[in-house]
Amino acid sequence: MREGRFRNRKEAGRLLAEALLEYGGRTDTVVLGLPRGGVVVGAEIAKILHLPLDVFTVRKLGVPGQKELAMGAIATGGAMVLNPSVIEYLGIDERTIAQVAERERRELERREALFRKGLPPLAIGGKVAIFVDDGIATGATMRAAVAAARKLGPRAVIAAAPSRPLGGRGDDRACRRVLRAADAGILFRRRTVVRGVFSG
Repeated sequence: MREGRFRNRKEAGRLLAEALLEYGGRTDTVVLGLPRGGVVVGAEIAKILHLPLDVFTVRKLGVPGQKELAMGAIATGGAMVLNPSVIEYLGIDERTIAQVAERERRELERREALFRKGLPPLAIGGKVAIFVDDGIATGATMRAAVAAARKLGPRAVIAAAPSRPLGGRGDDRACRRVLRAADAGILFRRRTVVRGVFSG
């Protein structure tokens, strides 16, 4: 592949689909797009590979007064993942966690209804779940999705994104954390594959 930026998310999805061809048409594989941009990319992958597509919504549980600092996340299917080190360090009690989680759960449900239009979520237990986003910045969204998905019992989780940050040691660390969180991963630096997907 030549270097260069993707023209749009559909083109990025087509290139990701090429790298995921071994999963095409498999009955044990599903594609899950992370709203909003990941849904567009995931839809293109699902169309080309003839795989079912769903939305996997993630909501960060922000620390009260420091909303950008995550004490955990909730996701599609009711899974909740907490960050014990943040909770213990700040002395956050269970009541506060429950209040924040309930507020974010309502927002998650609202967004799911908007994106899924009343259709039930796809079951991913025992399946290969391909999680798709439209890029990796800090990697927090993808890692939260992967961690939450583990509670739903997939056979394997693949993290896929058509772009990644183009420089800086911190950016590289974010991508490595995403790749470590998943069973397999495929990320692009522009059009160059950074890491291929494991067979499974």
